[in-house]
Amino acid sequence: MTSLKEVGERQLVETVRSIIRPRSKSTVVGPGDDAAVIRNPSGDIVVSTDVVTKERHLPETMTYEQFGWTAAAVNFSDIASMGARPLGFLPAVTIPEDADESILYDIMSGIDQCCEFCKTEVVGGDTKFGSLAVAGTAIGTMEGRKPMTRRGAQPGDIVAVTGMLGGPAAGYYAIKNGFEAEDQIFSLMVPVPHVEDGIKLSGTGAVHSCMDLSDGLANAATEICRQSHVGMEIEWEFLPIDDEVKDILEASHADLRDTVTRWGGEYELLFTLDRGDLQKLYDAGIAFSIIGLVTNGEGPVLNDGDERKVMENGIY
Repeated sequence: MTSLKEVGERQLVETVRSIIRPRSKSTVVGPGDDAAVIRNPSGDIVVSTDVVTKERHLPETMTYEQFGWTAAAVNFSDIASMGARPLGFLPAVTIPEDADESILYDIMSGIDQCCEFCKTEVVGGDTKFGSLAVAGTAIGTMEGRKPMTRRGAQPGDIVAVTGMLGGPAAGYYAIKNGFEAEDQIFSLMVPVPHVEDGIKLSGTGAVHSCMDLSDGLANAATEICRQSHVGMEIEWEFLPIDDEVKDILEASHADLRDTVTRWGGEYELLFTLDRGDLQKLYDAGIAFSIIGLVTNGEGPVLNDGDERKVMENGIY
């Protein structure tokens, strides 16, 4: 008998997809993307669900309020990567019977604060006794825009990313080694879903594919390549990395290239588009960095000078 750990999370998704019935015509995007998209006459509905657990997502220095924020943020980030505007959030919280009541208050406060940040609210949910975890469901609407998926990348596309990379990884190592790194630690504990960037990107109509970086740049690039049947050439020197992040990782004796590309925990958006449409993004006021090119190859490759290396899946 093969254990679930041996199977791996990606294969679990494929196993589930092989069991459930094929999606109906009303389901525009089904299992395997950042979120589901359901056809609706007044604007397609986007739904995402994700689980955070104490064992995997609650480091010792994280507060329960930050844990609650993260539970909401991971779902709103998936909504953002499709280009949807959030409509509401439903958290299902399990908590030990002997836990202090204040823990539940703090978790729900964090969830509510993230909802407020994303200009929406808690619209329902559930609470049960059990191991500490939050299973959240975010709902959004495309408002007539076309959803951005992982499947549309085309050879010749520009590969780009919003924001800076490596902050959460640097925050983790700063905590581990006792370094002063307020911004990086905050980015680890309070991840920010890029909802407005997603809405702007989808509004341009120029983006061919998109995915958030919650599991790392390498993972996102691999998923887009796999589902779009393309390759990518990513240039290390083009990746937006703060000097402070580099200093923290180097002082921690962490492999800089491996950590920045594979660690994850950051919710920037990776996307592709035709180079002729770049002006549409500039006109929309979207801040981004061009980091590579979509090719006819298989999977993403990281170029660093004369060295070319196949990008491996995340380690977060």
